[in-house]
Amino acid sequence: MIDLCSGLSNLFQIKNAQSRSFSPENPTGQKGKGAMEEPRPDMCCSELGKGWKVRPCITVSPSQVYTIVDTDGPGCINHIWMTCLVQNEPNILPWLAPTAKWRDIILRIYWDGQKQPSVECPIGDFFACGWGQYAQVSSLAVCVNPGSAFNSYWQMPFKKRCIITIENRWKYPATLFYQIDCTFSDIPGDVGYFHAQFRRTNPTPTKVPHIILDGVQGKGQYVGTYMCWGSNSTGWWGEGEVKFYLDGDTEYPTICGTGTEDYFCGSYNFENAATKQYQPFCTPYSGMPQVLRPDGVYQSQTRFGLYRWHIVDPVFFDHSIKVDIQALGWASDFKYKALNDDIASTAFWYQTLPTSAFPQLPDRSFLEVI
Repeated sequence: MIDLCSGLSNLFQIKNAQSRSFSPENPTGQKGKGAMEEPRPDMCCSELGKGWKVRPCITVSPSQVYTIVDTDGPGCINHIWMTCLVQNEPNILPWLAPTAKWRDIILRIYWDGQKQPSVECPIGDFFACGWGQYAQVSSLAVCVNPGSAFNSYWQMPFKKRCIITIENRWKYPATLFYQIDCTFSDIPGDVGYFHAQFRRTNPTPTKVPHIILDGVQGKGQYVGTYMCWGSNSTGWWGEGEVKFYLDGDTEYPTICGTGTEDYFCGSYNFENAATKQYQPFCTPYSGMPQVLRPDGVYQSQTRFGLYRWHIVDPVFFDHSIKVDIQALGWASDFKYKALNDDIASTAFWYQTLPTSAFPQLPDRSFLEVI
């Protein structure tokens, strides 16, 4: 049985496993089936012939759901790389943000024959780059590299079957480059299945926390949060606490943090004392890689992208978990003030199957970043 944990400490171990990779050049991931596409006369590779770079990408049409992986197990997804180019509106009006349409490209993953996806998330938010603009992310679980190369290193074991789909909600085609690296071997009986769920509240109702995760049924561990936070008022916005309600907690949580910047492993407003500005940062387990500032014209709000990976400190639960965060700042009389901000979150966790039904993903107009 394969040890799913790979790293410098055990790379020397010889294992009974098979490596496979799914890409446009080998959609089925089968042994000896890559680079078999026949070139056409109008293609870049027409003078090179079969076996060269013939099909490096796919086109996902408007409203299309495209299956990029459908494979039997047992196995484990170890790495996902992809980059997506979505055609934008021609002659775009200047007050509309020049954002990539990553909120219109939805990633879903289905485990072991379930009809309910265990992962459902816009690709930008899944890869900790949710505002539709490139930001360098350098962490253990997720990397975003120049220019807009999305990488996930979350390990995703499965026993029977794995299906990964991409949906294009935008009205123009999307060009997707991808490579998904997988190991096939026996899987331990006690593995949890990887899950990711996106939610957005815009604006947050007064004194009502934003729900990061709820409705989970099963045993597992919570392993990460990515958050897009759009401030809709002046002043500091990050006093809200993150709370974990575990295994039947109702009014009061078992785990309660001390503030938003504290949960994301920063302090004192993420402020650089010398420059008096927000200080972006990236570390293996936490970061604020993105700070989008007003430009004095159409980009009027300050926006933040933050991640917190619970890799060495997962939050374990036996049968249920709920996670929420408050939108909280300061009033002029030095009292806390409930805010009405734009919060979009992606929760990451492992659990036993079956996967409970997710809330319906809102339509594209509600998810859109403008």
